[in-house]
Amino acid sequence: MPFAPSLLSSSSSVSQFLPRFPNATRFNVTPRSRAATVVAASVTDLAGVDSTTIAVLGGGSVAALAAMVSLTDPERRRKLQAEEVGGGDKEVVREYFNSTGFERWRKIYGDTDEVNRVQKDIRLGHAKTVENTMLMLTEDRSLAGVTVCDAGCGTGLLSIPLAKEGAIVSASDISAAMVAEAEMKAKAQLPSENLPKFEVNDLESLSGKYDTVVCLDVLIHYPQNKADGMIAHLASLAEKRVILSFAPKTFYYDILKRIGELFPGPSKATRAYLHSEADVERALRKVGWKISKRGLTTTQFYFSRLIEAVPM
Repeated sequence: MPFAPSLLSSSSSVSQFLPRFPNATRFNVTPRSRAATVVAASVTDLAGVDSTTIAVLGGGSVAALAAMVSLTDPERRRKLQAEEVGGGDKEVVREYFNSTGFERWRKIYGDTDEVNRVQKDIRLGHAKTVENTMLMLTEDRSLAGVTVCDAGCGTGLLSIPLAKEGAIVSASDISAAMVAEAEMKAKAQLPSENLPKFEVNDLESLSGKYDTVVCLDVLIHYPQNKADGMIAHLASLAEKRVILSFAPKTFYYDILKRIGELFPGPSKATRAYLHSEADVERALRKVGWKISKRGLTTTQFYFSRLIEAVPM
């Protein structure tokens, strides 16, 4: 399932505010220097606005805006979203990516030039995450004959390259519209014998055993207590490695996210949750896995922590 783990643009690279991790590989896409401004927008709203409608806050001082954060009530908005679709997080995500979200993200992750500057930046960021995932998967061996579960496949941006490398791919998404789009694209690019097996399913309902399980840019839709269970379940399906990407939770990013919620816009996407790397690592270790590789992709409007985990 695609998402935009994005917050702001500033006078220097967002990555300078991130903690440094030992043995971490940083996959940075550094933005150009700009005047001292902070562009604040909701994590999930950026996909639908253009640069002229984003709220621009002069001075570049996040601290000066911290008091305003207390005026927001994102939890109330999240509850209203759930009530509208008659369920919780899964129902909100499913409804969004089968309707408004599908059209929006198909355009962002497609080839059309009819996207604004923010959307182009998000496209670049997610493409780098996919590229870095492929590097992790292919740097030490061929993917020919390797079974891979692409959990939350979206429009097939990872599933199709995996299949091109000879992997046996099982691809799933909670959105039927996304799965249909991914399958259509795969049929246009791959011979029939290499097609991934596509299905509509949520993360916790997946079954089977795979050499590798990959879940990119999905956990942002779920709070940590639910993400813990999803991580545990994904790990139970994998035999050799699990690769996850998520929007990292730091004090700085958390403040920026809350500032973005001051500008909700007319159409919200889904709930957005940041996750600390320590929490994700704890969830993995609890079920017998450890992080072996780490990476980070940052652009002006996209940031994503990428990790590979192996059995302890």
